[in-house]
Parts: sequence; C-alpha cells; structure tokens
Amino acid sequence: MSVADAVPEDRRVPLPFGIASTIGSLPHPSHEAAVAFVLEHTPRLPAAPTLPIRFPREGMLAQAATGVVGIDVLDDGTLSLTPDLIDPAAPLGGGGFAHDPSFAGDRALVAAMQGATGFAKFQLTGPVTFAVALHALGLDPDRAVAVAGAVVRARATALLDWLGDVLPAVRPVVFVDEPAMVGLLQPGFPCDAETALDLCSSVLATLEGRAITGIHCCGEADWRLLLQAGPQILSLPLGAAVEQAAGTLSGYLERGGWLAWGAVPTDGPLGTTVERQWRKLSATWCNLVQEGCDPVRLRTQAMITPVCGLATHGIPQAEHVLELTVELAQRLHDQVDAVRLAAGRKIVALEDMQGLGQRQAAARGQRPAHDHQSVPRVEAEPLRTGNSRRVVWADQGNGSIRRRRRACVPSPLRRPRRL
Repeated sequence: MSVADAVPEDRRVPLPFGIASTIGSLPHPSHEAAVAFVLEHTPRLPAAPTLPIRFPREGMLAQAATGVVGIDVLDDGTLSLTPDLIDPAAPLGGGGFAHDPSFAGDRALVAAMQGATGFAKFQLTGPVTFAVALHALGLDPDRAVAVAGAVVRARATALLDWLGDVLPAVRPVVFVDEPAMVGLLQPGFPCDAETALDLCSSVLATLEGRAITGIHCCGEADWRLLLQAGPQILSLPLGAAVEQAAGTLSGYLERGGWLAWGAVPTDGPLGTTVERQWRKLSATWCNLVQEGCDPVRLRTQAMITPVCGLATHGIPQAEHVLELTVELAQRLHDQVDAVRLAAGRKIVALEDMQGLGQRQAAARGQRPAHDHQSVPRVEAEPLRTGNSRRVVWADQGNGSIRRRRRACVPSPLRRPRRL
C-alpha cells in the first residue's frame, strides 16, 4: 500500500510532488506582466498576483475590507471605518471578484487560464489578521472577531462561486494568509488561542470540498495551533522552529497533510545556487525525523515557495528568487521521483547514483565511471513486523534517506525488548 493509498480521500492533496509556486505579491508594472511571469516560472501551480506597491487597493487589508458595509477603502489602501454601519450579519455588499479593482490580479490570472485544466492558487486575508486590524482601528475585540469571521467566510464563498463560473476545469488551491498569528500570545492581542483557532477552522471549513485549503504564515507561529485548524497545506518559512511541533506535525503528515516550505529567502542575500537552501531544508528534515516524522512523507507531501511576497523587490531580484524556488523544487522532485512504493507493505530508500552505477557496471563486467553527482536510487523491502527486526529508513541530513538501524531514528519508535 502506497503513502497516497493510506491517506483518507477527503484529506488527499492531488498536487504533483516537488511543485513550486509563489506567495502572491509581485513588483510588475501590470497584472498581465505579473501573470505572464507566474505562468512562465510556475506553470503547474500559478498564483494570482497582487501588485500592492503600484495599486495599494490590492494590499492585504484593503482586499479584506473591500465591499464591507461601513468600511471605506481609500486610494492609498488605508481603511476608514463607520462602526455603526458595520453589521456582522450582512458583512459584504457590492463589488466582488468580478468587478472590484482590489481583485484585478485574480481576474488577470483567470483570463489567462481560460480553457486550461490543472490547478491555480488564490489567497485570502485571514480572519485573525483582519480582526487584529479592525481592533486597531477602533472596534472592540468581540465585534472585531465577529465581523472578521463573517467577512472572510463570505469572501471565501464568493471566491469559489466566481471561480466555479469562470474557471470550471481548474482546481483552486486557496491559502488563508495569517501573518498576525505570530503575535497570538502577545499582550493586547484581541482574541485568545481558542477563538483564533475557531476563526481559522471556520474559514477552512467553508473552503473544504470545493478547493484545496492552506494556511500561510510567514513568521514563527504556534504551528500546533495552525495544524489543529485543519489545513490541507501548511505554508511556513524554513527555520521557523517547526521542530517544536514535530509530534503534531507527524500526525498531520500521516493524515495526508502537505507542507509548503518557504525555503527561498525574500529578505536577505541569496547566492547564485540553491545549495545553502537545500542543506538547510535537509537539516530540518533530519531534525524532524529524529522527532518522529516520516522521512518519505516529508518529501512526497511537500512543495516549495519563497518565504513571502516579492512586491518590494525589483523585477530582476524577483525573477532570481523564482528561479531558485523552481530549481529547489526540481531537486525535491528529482529525489521524490525515485521513490517507488512496491505492492504490499514496503518502504523505499533513496541513495546516490554513484553506488547504483558501480553495481550496474560490475554486473556488466565494466569498470564504473567516477560520477559524483547525487541522483536517487530506488530500493524496496517488505516492512517486517511481529518479532522480526524492524527495517528503518533514516534521514541522512544531506537530503537523502537510506537504510539505517540507528541513525536519525527517534527512540519512541524503537520497540521495547521482550523479557
């Protein structure tokens, strides 16, 4: 039985493994240019772009507030509230994805994908983040939470209804963007953890069944809480202490959850290759395997993105970030492509091609060539149970996994001796 076969149907993410995408915001002068950019670099999962520097009404909070009765979105993207007019029972009125300027990027992607099949990624400002903004603008916490939850749920329904009409053959992937979750435990936060969890999970429940759902947070957050909200994909930056939630993450992967690794920095030097990012990603995998996560699922249920949006970059810098993102995703794809799960309860190890080439050459009676390029090799073996010795495939910390009895194997997974 394969990894995919073990995942419940309602939790399965049918995306190709080793896929790349963007987070959303870009620096381009027009929506058409931005859409051409994402279709060129990430054709398997293009993301609807926003251009908040050039068009401030496409900013996160401006998009969240668009169409809300009692909130005016000004041309500079700021909000003006008339609290007495805001009604959680009737949160949205007029505008919407088909006409409002705030969603011009969504319309541009839809126009470019007419007649297409596959997947497309869209993003909604999350209810916790919107509630924090409304509270900062003067609404009391309870009302801010009620309004934000109602608005984002209504927006999610409107997005899916619109996409069902204009892009019926494309499966939407919808990320709920929650940057405010990094401050959840700080004093003065307008809601507690339980309320934040309810807000996020209610929006995801609105999307489920009609879209592949995700939560994105570009800083260090309470990953256990975000996983409990129930996203099919958790989008997080590499190096954000996800190891602290390894126990919860292991169960999430077992249930078919995916991780969108924000593995390419957007706020610092990049270099010309992905070697540094690949080593960092591999080290994170190894740490998670030590804490009980499955090394195969960490790779087969993963995609690669930049850490955050690229609106503040120049176009050449944005292009470099996307090139590295695609290259890193391709490296992941090439490794996972070697994983072949044979019939029955079998597991797979990845090794380098040098060893495979030596064995093949030896079988032909030839002297093996000296090839130092690391390429995966496939090997399968039944999983032994009962009193037999357990076969373990362990993470090597360099991006590969191979057979080990004790390397990178968490003690809770070792069976106690029989007395």
